[in-house]
Amino acid sequence: MPGISAAERWNSGAARFPNLSSSYSGALLLVDTRNRWRMLLPSAVNSEEAKGLAVPATILGGCMLFGLVLGGWLLGTEIKDIKLADRYVTVKGLVERTVKSDTAMWPVTFKEAGNDLPAAFAKSEEDKAAVLKFFAAQGITPQEISVGQIQVTDKQANEYGNNSSGPRYIVQQTVTVQSADVDKIARAGEKTAQLVQAGIVVGGGFGQGGITYKFTGLNALKPDMITEATKNARASADRFAADSGSQVGSIRSANQGVFSISAANAAVENAPDEDGGAQGADAQADASLVKKVRVVATVDYYLVR
Repeated sequence: MPGISAAERWNSGAARFPNLSSSYSGALLLVDTRNRWRMLLPSAVNSEEAKGLAVPATILGGCMLFGLVLGGWLLGTEIKDIKLADRYVTVKGLVERTVKSDTAMWPVTFKEAGNDLPAAFAKSEEDKAAVLKFFAAQGITPQEISVGQIQVTDKQANEYGNNSSGPRYIVQQTVTVQSADVDKIARAGEKTAQLVQAGIVVGGGFGQGGITYKFTGLNALKPDMITEATKNARASADRFAADSGSQVGSIRSANQGVFSISAANAAVENAPDEDGGAQGADAQADASLVKKVRVVATVDYYLVR
């Protein structure tokens, strides 16, 4: 279009597209020599902005890939742990200690019977004096002796029976010795025959004249025995794992077991079982001056390749 300047052409284009600036913000309009209009968007004009959009997309893709890898690793670890949970071995660790009793208790019970209550009581008092004299001769101090209450039984006053045979009254007394000098009490128990010779019938029971021995130092032994029992259990697990081509892992569960005290020379059938439970050996243990302390620790160990 000869005779028309470039400014006039621009104004003419703006008049023909009055809403161009509002519809395409930042668009660039060009006009050629044939008066045909061309519109280019900013994305086509500025390639640097297009490159900038590719960076966040790359980061997002990398994050998604990392998430997939991490999720697969966690899933594999969980499956491995589930499989390992089924691979374990149960072992027991046994520890025994031979100890000496530290407390002795000796109750001496004697009875007198008769139809005359005062006479029976007087005879019972004579028996008590003889018992106390015997204890004093064995070096037992008055602080180690306690005298129980007198028990009198009138058989004719018994509401649940009519036993008229024999003496009517029975007078019973008990003198008890308790001492930490167990050897002294054991020596005195060996001389129980002297009481029998004095006409005193000593009450029965296990041991020497019914002497019972106790060991009260168990709490001091427990920590070391538990540690040793656990070590023994671990050694058994290591041997088992070596034979099976595995390795011992962490502890799955553990039970220290029950401490038991039995006679040192108790037979196998009367000894406590593996879990520390007694099998009728309490009476023998009480009568034994030397005792056996026993504990069995049960431990489950994981096995790993």
